[in-house]
Order: sequence, then C-alpha cells, then structure tokens
Amino acid sequence: MKRLILIALAVIVLGGVGAAAWIYRSLEQPYRGFTEPEIFVEIPAGSSTTSMAHRLAEAGVVPNATAFEAAVWLRKAGRRLQAGEYRFDRPATPAEVVDRLARGDVYLRSITFREGLTIRQMAQLFEEKGFGPADTFVTAASNPERIASLDPQARDLEGYLFPNTYALPRRATADTLVDRMVGAFEKTMSTELRERAAARGLSVRQLVTLASIVEKETGVAEERPLVAAVYSNRLKVGMGLQCDPTVIYALERAGRYDGNLRRTDLSFDSPYNTYRYAGLPPGPIAAPGRASLDAAANPPDVPYLYFVSRNDGTHAFATTLDEHNRNVQKFQVEYFRAKRLQGR
Repeated sequence: MKRLILIALAVIVLGGVGAAAWIYRSLEQPYRGFTEPEIFVEIPAGSSTTSMAHRLAEAGVVPNATAFEAAVWLRKAGRRLQAGEYRFDRPATPAEVVDRLARGDVYLRSITFREGLTIRQMAQLFEEKGFGPADTFVTAASNPERIASLDPQARDLEGYLFPNTYALPRRATADTLVDRMVGAFEKTMSTELRERAAARGLSVRQLVTLASIVEKETGVAEERPLVAAVYSNRLKVGMGLQCDPTVIYALERAGRYDGNLRRTDLSFDSPYNTYRYAGLPPGPIAAPGRASLDAAANPPDVPYLYFVSRNDGTHAFATTLDEHNRNVQKFQVEYFRAKRLQGR
C-alpha cells in the first residue's frame, strides 16, 4: 500500500511539474499560429478575460486560452485589459499580448488635413487614404446641425472641419471623423476667441470666413496678422476685398475652375466673388487653422490696405495705391518681364 501511495504521489508531482513546464513554455515562448501577414482581433467592450482568451487563441495569437489567462493572472492585469481592435503581425508571448491589451494599444490609422482645404478636397483625401468613398464624407459634411450652436446660419460645415491629424479605427465612418473634426473646431473656438471677435463686431461665421481668406492668402506665419489687418481695414472703409481665393472658390463651386485664374473670371457672378460684391462672402471658403483664427480676431493696428506677392511665398504690403502700384511694377511686371527674357 505504501508503495502504491508513493507511486501515486510521484505521478502527481511529475504531472504537476509537467503542467508547470507546459505553462512556462506557453508563457515564455513567442507564438504565431496564423499564416496571414497580419491579423486583426476585435475585443468587444465588456468582454470577460475568458472571452478575450478564446478570441485570441482562435485567431492564433496565443497558443491556448489557458496561457493567456495565466499571463493575465501573473500580470495582475484583469482590470486593465481594454476593448478595441488589435493588429498582430509577428510572434508574441502571451505576456506581451496581455501588456498590449493593458496599454490599449489598439490599431488606428491616421489622416492629416492641412489648413486651407475645402470640404471637397478633404473628401478626396479621405478616399485616397482608403477610409471610404469621397461622397460619404461630403454627405457627412453637408449636415449643418453639427455646428448649429455656433453658427445657426450654416448650410454645411465648410470652414468648421478643423485641420489636424486624426487617428481612427479601421472601420471608422465619415460621420465619426466629421464629428471629431467639428468637436476639435468647437474646442479651438474658445470663449476668449469668440469674445475677441464680438468686440470687433464679428459673428462666429464672419470670423471664420475672414480667417479662411487669411488662410488661403498666405502660408507664412508672420504674415497672417498683416493679411487679416488689410482685409479688416478694407471692411472698415467700405473697400471691396478683391480677394482672388474667393473667386477661385466660386468657380470651384460652379465646376468652372481649371487651375488658372483669368482676368475674365474676376467678373464671374457669384456672391463669393469679392471683386463683384462688397464685404465678406456668404461663408468660409476653406478650413482655417488656429493661427488664422487668432489673426482674424485680433489683427494688428497697421494702416495697410494692399499687398502683392513677391513670388517667393511672401508679400509686399502698402498703405496707399501709389505705393501698391510701385510694388506691383517691381514684383509682378518687372519680375515676369525678366523671367521671359531669361527664357529666350
């Protein structure tokens, strides 16, 4: 009898040692049970550790559910595991998988919208980056209810989709992205910024419209306040804004812009054409960034009424028409005359 007991104990000990060794190997050895270059595993919100373990094991991310649950226990990570979609493309130990879920290292794709883009340009980028058809973005951006609290007159979200880099889940929709962009705009349009605009007699819509013009006119940071001052001064004295980007926007809306702005286009009949109609256009012509919004809300006290391109990305500013005409002669007429002579 004693001998049988000893044998049984030995079997139990050996079995325990074997199980421990099996668990140890499972926990410490990197594992890859999937053959695809990459695999995505969705962990739904509210999933139990056991449910997560079986999902990961079935996907071939961990060797078995027990190994994952053991790693969770050893890491004391049960309350830290986060839902979301995870991407796996290489072997990993169960402990490494647990650490990823505890960090919430979910798979996200980024899309960057630079300042000065229109809704249609953003929609094209949305499609090019593989997030979905452009028309779904246009449709989402056509819903003015998202911005009604700040601009009840808005007919769409032109100007209110804040330019930035957005990290999105793989299956994010255009509506999800547009909501985030409007949210970022609302956060940027602080109470202080609105108060500064109101002190200058500008509604949110007028501020964003002016800022969008500033954004399209210059990409040089230090010039934005000066450009804002020029247009603010013109509005004060009742001068036409005569802003080329507003004409281009009008032509784009009508499907008539081919990349070249001609003198005849300046007479195109549109409320956005600031050569034909005084004051600000009906709404924003692009998405301004924070710097342009700040410049439009608080332009410097300078007397400038004119500016012209120096053909190097910067502009020459002038107070009088005579001074402006001299700048035009120097930076436009003489510059392009010299270019033509060089080309002969």
